[in-house]
Amino acid sequence: MTEAKLDIPFGRPWIEDMERDAVMEVLSGHILTHGPNCHAFEEGFAEMMGGGFAVSTSSCMASLHLSWIDAGVGPGDEVLLPAMTHVATAHAVALTGATPIFVDAELTSGNMDMDDLAAKITPKTKAIGVVHYVGIPMDMVAVMALADKHGLLVVEDCALAVEARVDGTHVGLFGHTGCYSFYPVKHITCGEGGMLVSNNAETVKRIGEFRAFNYDRTGDGPKVPGLYDVKGLGMNYRMSEMQAALGRVQLTRLPEIMRKREENFRALQSGLTAIDGIHVLDSAEDRLKSSFYCGIALLTGDLASRRNDIALALNANGVGTSVYYPHPIGRLAYYRDRFGYDADGFRGATALADNAIALPCGPHLGTKDMADIAACMAEIVGAM
Repeated sequence: MTEAKLDIPFGRPWIEDMERDAVMEVLSGHILTHGPNCHAFEEGFAEMMGGGFAVSTSSCMASLHLSWIDAGVGPGDEVLLPAMTHVATAHAVALTGATPIFVDAELTSGNMDMDDLAAKITPKTKAIGVVHYVGIPMDMVAVMALADKHGLLVVEDCALAVEARVDGTHVGLFGHTGCYSFYPVKHITCGEGGMLVSNNAETVKRIGEFRAFNYDRTGDGPKVPGLYDVKGLGMNYRMSEMQAALGRVQLTRLPEIMRKREENFRALQSGLTAIDGIHVLDSAEDRLKSSFYCGIALLTGDLASRRNDIALALNANGVGTSVYYPHPIGRLAYYRDRFGYDADGFRGATALADNAIALPCGPHLGTKDMADIAACMAEIVGAM
């Protein structure tokens, strides 16, 4: 194989002294949660998106769970979700008592197949949960037209889709809410954490209160510290000040992060598409702007059955890989056994789960690394 082993990790948080200083400044103070950094991060995130309102949360799954609770989804309801997604997307629905109904993936972008989505709407369907697969945006204009036709609510899972846009509008601003992740290898990181956005200020206010126990401090009389009422059930899904301080700095670096991601993705795409039997997933139209989270190399023909061998060979040569995602959700033991889903009922999602390799294009790498990945892949495939 390659003469010298490469050093190309799949993901690595890009943390510098600015982030460290911001966190240390919080630790030098006395407000560690639910404070000014969280509020400033929320405002900065909404500004980056070009509209809407934002509330910070403890994770993207927390944002999703809050969204479905706020939407009134529960037992007896069906929610349409992609079969090809992280299990958190489905868990957030299942925790409400609603039934997730899975939609197959199309193989250009990996997103839900619109024909299958429309076909699975029933009288029990209450909502659609959209996932922008590895940051490749689903056509939200078409999704919202379908949802409006049937009176359905839409929640967008934008965990990998910071800066993804449809017709110039940031994803997350089309549905009832949009939900973001700041896990270490995402576009920006807080170590852990999430953000919920909406065009509706009342929705964000309501969810923000529910996220923090549903405290009510608006009563008459003096505002004595520690006194409050509780106007309903609530959760503790708050973000810490340390996380928010880290996120605020990361947000200032987002333009540079996105420039490097797109540059790396295009270089990787160019190198991989020159290899027979490899299709790189991407947006189908220029009006659908990707977030360039990673490169998905879908293996076709004789290569399809060799996915694991190829991934292990790349790893042995120092190229980090991953799988997005290892199973259609209906094939996971809990969902198969609890809901009786047909494990073989999702042809497109199964192809992605079994025959695709996720390759890195994050800002911790450069275009030389992309060329090395493509060369290593070509060498491995050529030897088979």
